Amino acid sequence: MSSNFSGTVTSARDWCEPNYVYSAYIAEFFNTVSNIPCILLALLGLLNSLRQQFEKRFYVLCISNIILSIGSIVYHATLQQLQQQADETPMVWEMLLYIYILYSPDWHYQSTMPTFMFLYGALFGVAHWLFRFDIVFKLHYILLCLLCVPRMYKYYIHTEDNAAKRVAKLYAITLLLASVFWLLDRLLCHKISTWCFNPQGHALWHVFMGFNSYYANIFLMYCRAQQRGWDPKVVYFLGFLPCIKTEKSKAQ
Repeated sequence: MSSNFSGTVTSARDWCEPNYVYSAYIAEFFNTVSNIPCILLALLGLLNSLRQQFEKRFYVLCISNIILSIGSIVYHATLQQLQQQADETPMVWEMLLYIYILYSPDWHYQSTMPTFMFLYGALFGVAHWLFRFDIVFKLHYILLCLLCVPRMYKYYIHTEDNAAKRVAKLYAITLLLASVFWLLDRLLCHKISTWCFNPQGHALWHVFMGFNSYYANIFLMYCRAQQRGWDPKVVYFLGFLPCIKTEKSKAQ
C-alpha cells in the first residue's frame, strides 16, 4: 500500500513480516492479532485466581499479562519507537512480578521486596525511555528469566501431583517452542522472505508465550495453594486448559 496510518517506521526493529499488506492501519497484521489469544488466556487466569480467592499478587500478574499483550498490539500495529517501549518495558515489569511471586514465600522482610521491585521497575522504565536500550534490554530480560529457572525447578521437584507436574512441563515446552520460533524469525528472515509462505515465526512466539505465561500462572497458583494448605487440584476448562480448584477449610 502506498500510504499508511502510522507513518514512517521508527522502531529499532522491523520483524520478518511485510508491512501494511492487509490494512493501512496495521503494520504487521499477524504479529498484531497473535496477541489476542494471550489476552484471552490471561483473562481466564484472572478469573480463576479471583474465583479461588488467591492473593492480589496473582490478580496483578494476570493483569500485567494483559497489559503486555496490549502493548505488543500497539507496537506491532504501528512500528513506532515509543510504542516499542510500551511493549518492552511491561516485559520487564512482568518478569519482576514472577520473581516476586517465586521468591516472596521465603523472604523474611515482606515489605522490602515489593518496594524494591516497584522502584526497580519504575527506574528501568524511565531509563529505557531515556536511553532506548537494545542489546542491554535483551540481556537484562534474559537475566530476569534465568533468575526464575532455579525456583521453578525447585517447585517442580517438590510437586507430587502428576497433573500439576504436567502443567509445569507444558510451561517448559511452550517456552522452548516460543524461543525457537523467535530465533528462526530473527536469524533466517532473509531466507524466509524468499519463500512463497511466511510461517510467521514472531506471531507464533506471541501465541506460545501466551500459553507459556498461562501455564506458569496456573502452576504458581497450584504451588501457592499447596503452601497455604488449600488442597489444590488441577481441573480442565473446555477439556484441555488447566485451572486450579481449591478446597479451603472453614477456618480459612
